[in-house]
Amino acid sequence: MSLNTFGAILAFAIDLEARLRDYYQAAGNAGRAAEADKRRQNFERVRRENITEIKLEPIEGLHEADYALNLTDNSETGQTALEEIAAQFYTDVAPKINVREAQRALERAAKQHRELA
Repeated sequence: MSLNTFGAILAFAIDLEARLRDYYQAAGNAGRAAEADKRRQNFERVRRENITEIKLEPIEGLHEADYALNLTDNSETGQTALEEIAAQFYTDVAPKINVREAQRALERAAKQHRELA
């Protein structure tokens, strides 16, 4: 699947954070689960507040398959790999978004994931 619109990118970010929340809950890491849920809620708010400001410019070069998560590995190495993938996703998409508030939220998420990796 191609991440070629503002809406598709934010929907993917929301889903990514929801999957990370569920992963960390199952792994027994309530702190990281809460952080992922907070980011998910923030992305939902950003999408809701900025939907009318979206310019319908196509976004190219992003594909969902490039950010696949292995949610079966609960080891420290597996968790680090998840954080690196999430950070890479946000780093790749932030410059392609034409709404500054959304761009800042994506950049902030990248920084948070890098700190956890």
